[in-house]
Amino acid sequence: MAQTHVEDAHILVVDDDDRIRNLLKRFLQERGFRVSTAPNAGKALSTLNSLAFDLLVLDVMMPGMNGFELTEAVRKRGETPILLLTARGDAEDRIKGLSLGADDYLPKPFEPEELVLRINAILRRARPAQAAIQRVIFGPWSFDIARESLAKDGEPVRLTGGEAALLAALAASAGQTVSRLTLSERTGGGERAVDVQVTRLRRKLEADPKEPMHLQTVRGEGYRLLADPVFED
Repeated sequence: MAQTHVEDAHILVVDDDDRIRNLLKRFLQERGFRVSTAPNAGKALSTLNSLAFDLLVLDVMMPGMNGFELTEAVRKRGETPILLLTARGDAEDRIKGLSLGADDYLPKPFEPEELVLRINAILRRARPAQAAIQRVIFGPWSFDIARESLAKDGEPVRLTGGEAALLAALAASAGQTVSRLTLSERTGGGERAVDVQVTRLRRKLEADPKEPMHLQTVRGEGYRLLADPVFED
């Protein structure tokens, strides 16, 4: 078995706030990423002319060319994955960013760990693995898909049959959105039953079930599990 490593990726952080930009750089470097920064869109485009990046983290609310406009400009040049950061978390802005070609959208304020989880999820989608996922790791949790067994810090945690089936379906597509219809088909229950099982799982898995970091709702689409996959040889 070998775990897919995305931490060696080169990330460009673009934010006009010096404090936030430097904090993000330091945090991501501590997590093993290579990080470059730019204080504005113009500098970012100049940097992109000379360096290749695996992912761009862009602040939306920048003076001059904003994050939406920068996303549009980057998309005309290539398919480098983009994660947007913004203090404006309303649905209209999220839809606009995604329609312009962003891969994900994270409202401020956010937990640094969630930023890393989302970055890893985007990078995994950009680097699709050939082998099947055997298990996933998220925080102190580990879930074996074939055995449908959950452990916390190595200690087994009991799941109901419905919870195990739902977690297996989400883990098999770690980092990707799975529709409620697909989940209902894989678990043998209705879509309402899926929502109930998600609520129960969050009570077990999340430090704050009302603000889930791992088992997330994607409004209008379904659910996704932000976790690091471990692949079969």
